Amino acid sequence: MLGDKDATATIPVKSLEKAKQFYEGTLGLTPIDNEGEEAIVYKGGNTRVLVYRSEFAGTNKATVATWGVGEDIEREVKSLRDKGVAFEHYADMPETTLKGDVHEMGDMKAAWFKDPDGNIHAMVSR
Repeated sequence: MLGDKDATATIPVKSLEKAKQFYEGTLGLTPIDNEGEEAIVYKGGNTRVLVYRSEFAGTNKATVATWGVGEDIEREVKSLRDKGVAFEHYADMPETTLKGDVHEMGDMKAAWFKDPDGNIHAMVSR
């Protein structure tokens, strides 16, 4: 079945040009396949991220991709903030403390941000 297969994050965007600026320029992902004007496949670590043009971009109210950054989370947050990325603050999360842009939940830390279309991404310390 699928238990030994890799999965790809699939993220809808309205404009591939804006997506390229964000996913390549801001996040630093490497394009590995271009599907013309409809989609781009990126490589990030050992995973793939498919960014495709869709009229439904940004309509999901949940996280579309989670990046495991380990203990570097504060450094990664600062790096993205320096590039103009704004972070989301979720005050209603139980047993969570917000320190700057990083949410702390016991021994796990997380930070959320949106791409230009409003898709929500997360970085976690695990």
